[in-house]
Amino acid sequence: MTETTLDNVFEVTEQNFETDVINASRTTPVLIDFWATWCGPCKALSPLLDQLAAEYNGAFRLGKADVDKNQNLAGMFGIRSVPTVMLVKDGEIADGFAGALPLAQLREFLAKHVQPNAAPDTAAQAAEVLAETPEETINRLQQAIAAEPERSELKLDLALALAQAGQSEAAATELEALPANLATEARAVRLRSQLDLAKSLQAAPPQAELEKRIADNAQDWAAHDLLGVRLLLGDNPAAGLNEFMTILEHAPNWNDGAAKKRLLAAFNTLGDAELVGRYRRKMAEVLF
Repeated sequence: MTETTLDNVFEVTEQNFETDVINASRTTPVLIDFWATWCGPCKALSPLLDQLAAEYNGAFRLGKADVDKNQNLAGMFGIRSVPTVMLVKDGEIADGFAGALPLAQLREFLAKHVQPNAAPDTAAQAAEVLAETPEETINRLQQAIAAEPERSELKLDLALALAQAGQSEAAATELEALPANLATEARAVRLRSQLDLAKSLQAAPPQAELEKRIADNAQDWAAHDLLGVRLLLGDNPAAGLNEFMTILEHAPNWNDGAAKKRLLAAFNTLGDAELVGRYRRKMAEVLF
């Protein structure tokens, strides 16, 4: 683990700590992986951190500190167990955690502090992807999986592409076949919630009919519920959340507390942290 040729990954020593960690962190955050040769969980965590360092493309640097060789550093950071990871930013410790977290939780940890840099050809690749039809995207991913079946992340990309193309059953099949480390990733959790919500619309009336039902009877909670799902999965998620809140405020026990369940599922579905936070607070105000 001390030897690496990966860009943005280096060995931390007591000699280079001031220059390569403290001073360097004033321009680029440094994630320090405190590890030991005898530590099994360290060996599981290390390749995941390497993967993220590559994905973030220089948005942070990954330093690896062998605690047995750098006991003074370990003592300075108060390291009591390995692996322990510390994020140094602007010359100070910004955050950290102990233990070997799964990839999804590592992504969540980093997302609080660092945004990935785009690779040099990312813009061109993104333009190509945007120009693809859903069918072309699915075909491209299927070919990539056939060529590199060990790249499990491509299978998650395929599940997302199938869902985008409206092939919900195929997307669900791919989703259930994902390995455990990807099944708990944020994108997979979000897609699973989306597919569960979409099931309720299989025999649902169109939006205009649902809106008319509510206009005729404001207490048609089933119409509020289905309209909320349509709006949530469409282009107006805030309006969808409002429909669920209406039920929660006026008929919290309707359909065995369906509104609360819908809101919790919606929070897992949406990627807008500000919107989710706002409606979590609204839900808490009603419930508590």
